Amino acid sequence: NTEKWDEHRLTTWFDVFLPTLNLEKQEVTEMLSDSALYWLKTYDIDGFRHDATKHIPKIFWRTLTKKVRKYEQKRGEPVFQIGETYGTPELINSYLGTGMLDGQFDFNVYDALLSSICRKDVGFEVVQQRLSQSFDYYGQHNLMGYMTGNQDKPRFMAMATGDVKFDEDAKYAGWSRNIQKKTDTGYKKLAMMHAILQTIPGIPVSYYGDEIGLTGGNDPDNRRDMKFDKLTQKEAGLRKKVGELTKLRRSHLAFLYGDFNFLENKGDFLAYTRQFFHSFGLVIVNNSDQEKKFTFDLPQGLNKQQLQALNRTKFEKNGGKIVITLPPYSFEIIHTAH
Repeated sequence: NTEKWDEHRLTTWFDVFLPTLNLEKQEVTEMLSDSALYWLKTYDIDGFRHDATKHIPKIFWRTLTKKVRKYEQKRGEPVFQIGETYGTPELINSYLGTGMLDGQFDFNVYDALLSSICRKDVGFEVVQQRLSQSFDYYGQHNLMGYMTGNQDKPRFMAMATGDVKFDEDAKYAGWSRNIQKKTDTGYKKLAMMHAILQTIPGIPVSYYGDEIGLTGGNDPDNRRDMKFDKLTQKEAGLRKKVGELTKLRRSHLAFLYGDFNFLENKGDFLAYTRQFFHSFGLVIVNNSDQEKKFTFDLPQGLNKQQLQALNRTKFEKNGGKIVITLPPYSFEIIHTAH
């Protein structure tokens, strides 16, 4: 019973040399949850990123969360708990709510975005389907983590360039060959991923190195040393763009609390809006190799609002409509000006 993650998810061993503790026993759960509290109290950390959440009995999470909530009252600040579960929305959602975790990483949306951006045979229709499904389960104003990558996945850059194929063993690829390919299109596709994650509901999560385009296969090749200096022009450009996106999210209520509405999600094209009263954002993605002209209706009451484009793409605003042309493999975010 080793590595049977789904068949025996609560009892399987990680390996023959690493037994699984029986957390159904109250004395085991008490000891380990007390250990977690030690880290909170001693180092004043902001929260926990819980690995392999679905492999831990719920009695442990309820015991830990009860102790965390009690400690929060003394500290006067919330403790954030986010879990990692591969599985259906039903399984993921079963670990959320009162007395449980605050959020989990949404791998289903990650898989949809990765496939839609990096594969020619998958369109953005699957993104609308998966994201809408997630909203049905977790709500639009959720604390789910929407990430660029993960330590159990090959690097986004490697998939975007085709250096690692979707139908191959990405872990073996990392061991058997030197994965180094980076392209202009790869950087543009990774920038799209960041733009989408920074403007949809939930919590955007950047896996370290994805802000500069680190590449690699699956674990352990996706854990290469971080590159902090001597960046190439492309690496520095992507990092700058990610900084602009995070600043935009922090400074506009639409991207923090706004209602979400899909406008277009066909093939290589994706568009949606976020709106919180008079704070408005329109996100447009062109994942094709051709220039694309878009025309969208402005919501009522916004025709007189001053709008600007994050990437400074020229657009027209006439008669309650926005008209814009995007170059290949690009995105634009049109938003209300401060």
